[in-house]
Amino acid sequence: MTHSEPTRRTLLSAGVLLAVPTPLLAATPANRKLVFAVLRNGERIGEHRMTFSGDAKSPTISTEVDMTVKLGSVTVYRYRHTAREVWADGQFESLETVTDATAGDRKVSARRTPEGVRIRTGRREVLAPAGTAPLTHWNPKVLGGRLFNPQEGGLLRITATPKGLRSVTLANGRSMEAQVWTLRGEAEIDDWYDRAGVWTGLKGRLQDGSTLEYLRA
Repeated sequence: MTHSEPTRRTLLSAGVLLAVPTPLLAATPANRKLVFAVLRNGERIGEHRMTFSGDAKSPTISTEVDMTVKLGSVTVYRYRHTAREVWADGQFESLETVTDATAGDRKVSARRTPEGVRIRTGRREVLAPAGTAPLTHWNPKVLGGRLFNPQEGGLLRITATPKGLRSVTLANGRSMEAQVWTLRGEAEIDDWYDRAGVWTGLKGRLQDGSTLEYLRA
């Protein structure tokens, strides 16, 4: 080998070998599940449940969300959402979601392909860039990349910024220090992650100006 020929080490140090995807998986909870009490303006309206199966590099995440907003005894808004999210070797593989809400029903299907991430809804199909992932909140390692809305299928125009450790309240009333990420743009959301990287809380502002909070059980 002549001195002009690059070695594998020099290629790695120069960042040339980027064909191998970087794993984008955060830690999964030790008990393989996440449960959040959902509050709107401080009043409990439902629950968000996630269960994790498979190994750490290739998990499948099943999500169920159930929320009901009432005015007195009258139900003014209902929301049901289910999702099945699949990862393979640290990379997003596929997502299937069904949303049943007062505002309308939706289905979204997304799958990684050699050309990019193909996202289908009942009305359109989008080919998103490779590496695009759903904003399902549990995985902070995707927040710095391209994201899509798992309920509607559209690409999101948001900026995610880590803001250091801040206090977050749990469902039992206790509080803890956790890393917070702020999402701004189309959304106004703060997500908290514990020291292991596990999703621990959420606070956001809805379109009607009300506040939505997730308190981890």
